[in-house]
Amino acid sequence: MYAKQTVLKNVSGLHARPASDFVALAKTFESKVTVQRLDEEDAVVTNAKSIIKVLAQGLSVNTPIEIAADGPDEQEAVDQLVALVDSKFGEE
Repeated sequence: MYAKQTVLKNVSGLHARPASDFVALAKTFESKVTVQRLDEEDAVVTNAKSIIKVLAQGLSVNTPIEIAADGPDEQEAVDQLVALVDSKFGEE
């Protein structure tokens, strides 16, 4: 298992287009990939390969999240997904 924490920095958070980009990238990896918000005590660990589950998290700007992966390409998966989040999904 490999995990990193980051904060959503794009103004609109993980709305439809960024969530779609996030899920599409997550699906390119063999590893099981999850995302969890860190600002709620009872936040669930969500399958990062499910657009419905990612959108249901309601991840908005300044939400701290943890991206984790478990499998043969776990480090690459987490590092690339964190880089995508940190790039603000190309939004300003």
